[in-house]
Amino acid sequence: MSEFSPGLVTVFGGSGFVGAQVVRALAKRGWRVRVAVRRPGQAYDLKPLGDVGQIQPVRCDITREADVVEALRGATAAVNLVGILYETPSRKFQTLHIDGARRIAEACAAAGIDRLVQVSAIGANPDSNAAYARSKAEAELAVRNVKPDAVIVRPSIVFGAGDDFLNRFAALAAIAPALPLIGGGQTRFQPVYVGDTAEAIARAVVRVDAAGRTFELGGPAVMTFEAVLKLVLRETNRSRPLIPLPFFVARMIGNLAQLTALVGIAPVLTADQVEMLKVDTVVSPDAEGLEALDIQPTGVEAIAPAYLWRYRRGGQFAENPAMRDAVAATR
Repeated sequence: MSEFSPGLVTVFGGSGFVGAQVVRALAKRGWRVRVAVRRPGQAYDLKPLGDVGQIQPVRCDITREADVVEALRGATAAVNLVGILYETPSRKFQTLHIDGARRIAEACAAAGIDRLVQVSAIGANPDSNAAYARSKAEAELAVRNVKPDAVIVRPSIVFGAGDDFLNRFAALAAIAPALPLIGGGQTRFQPVYVGDTAEAIARAVVRVDAAGRTFELGGPAVMTFEAVLKLVLRETNRSRPLIPLPFFVARMIGNLAQLTALVGIAPVLTADQVEMLKVDTVVSPDAEGLEALDIQPTGVEAIAPAYLWRYRRGGQFAENPAMRDAVAATR
């Protein structure tokens, strides 16, 4: 398999949940990694993931062309992981997802950078009712219009220690008397492990044959929203009723909940996220996925217990659900 020789790669948004794992995966391959983020102080904990001097956080605001150009100076590859799940008065999908992606692609093309990986999302659709999904699709188009050989990576819902997926429901289960089955709970997900996602992005950077291809990343199992909540309840030793919540009611709740974003508090739900829950987040039947990058997907059941234990009463000293079920099966 032909690969680019290790050089300097700029990872935009590299201090986030997925970004930190991408930085680690690239550093392990011998690449020097420049982590371009708005607040470099939040990325200094990434430096021990590589050798001395191998990982360098730098300040970069992708709304400023000069910042982007400087962040790419001397680089031979780039990864764009910048993304938001909801809008605030100062951070918009158009500005960060679409304009930012175009600006990075234009700077890469001007600098003659060999490889650009644009991280998008399964469900990206220019005709979607969800602004998030529309902006992700428009970002893909903006990148490919400037740099046709760019690689597009579309993960499903990403899970792992520190995620905003299973952790969110586990935290809710710890305090709420019931959990909501939005839209009846039959929306389907294909959760993908953060380690597999990062490895796929790293391979998309280094593999010469990845040029111009699109990869959709999903785990080995497709799960309904209801199945996800049941998994969370089982692993946290919680007993909570699951109450169906029609989409129109959830949307009204989202309209109210998203007001917290106006004062800098992350909303628990937005109307746009309710719209996204109307569409399955699974790998398309004809799409290239993890297997095309020679990666064996990791199941959520193998990883989730390693970090959801903290939400059990008694924490690490609480009864282990797997042991309990094994004992029950022998009776």
